[in-house]
Amino acid sequence: MIGLGALGGSVAWQARLAGIPRVWGFSPDPAEAASALRSAAITHAADAPAAAVRAADLVVLAAPPGANLSLLDQLTSWLRPGALVTDVTSVKLAVVRRAEAAGLGARFAGSHPLAGTHASGFSAARTDLLRGAVVYVTPTSDPAGAQVAREVMNFWSDVMGAEPVLMDAEAHDRQLAWTSHLPQAAASILASVLARQVGASFGTGARDTTRLAASSPAMWSELFALNREAVLAALAELESELETLRSHLASGDDAAVRALLERARSWRSGFTP
Repeated sequence: MIGLGALGGSVAWQARLAGIPRVWGFSPDPAEAASALRSAAITHAADAPAAAVRAADLVVLAAPPGANLSLLDQLTSWLRPGALVTDVTSVKLAVVRRAEAAGLGARFAGSHPLAGTHASGFSAARTDLLRGAVVYVTPTSDPAGAQVAREVMNFWSDVMGAEPVLMDAEAHDRQLAWTSHLPQAAASILASVLARQVGASFGTGARDTTRLAASSPAMWSELFALNREAVLAALAELESELETLRSHLASGDDAAVRALLERARSWRSGFTP
């Protein structure tokens, strides 16, 4: 496990509880690795990524997006024969393409667990974070890619208790631009606007709708950049809808405002609690 934050730490911890006898972990923060070791989320703390990778049959990259991409360039010389690689980055096309370019097409399948949290660090790791979570698995174009994806899916289902779903990397990024990246952008923009209202008192509505704004700016700026075109398209739609609401309000068209709000209410009410 390369990266022992909220997600990486949870994967390691659940693997141990599922009976995986040896889990090597690396974190650039020695205190984080020590916490994971004390909690028995890992059995061995490596002092460098290479040391963890050389011991593993499955390597899970759970570092920040840019670091994961850099690690893919280095993995080939570290991997033991037969070892497979996956990651947990929430953008997949750039990762899959980098794995292929690094010569890992026959040993890699991307993963994206829908189990994120705005909290960070091993202190936010949980022993059940992945249980029941959907995990998108994106194969490479290599002839062996489909088989590697099946083995990675088996890890998520059999070890993690998650629900793996096979998906093309490009289709994944288009979908996540709408369902994950746009909500993050909207929450951050709203928080930025509210932050300028000096002295205002905010209720539960403001707190609920800006929860995602507490997420890591460093991580999200990388994700937005890696999925730039799809995020720009989603933002353009959001801008258009905001302009529609502004126009209805400015013209006094209360019926159109109610209709817009009703469409939103009807869609949101269809969610399972």
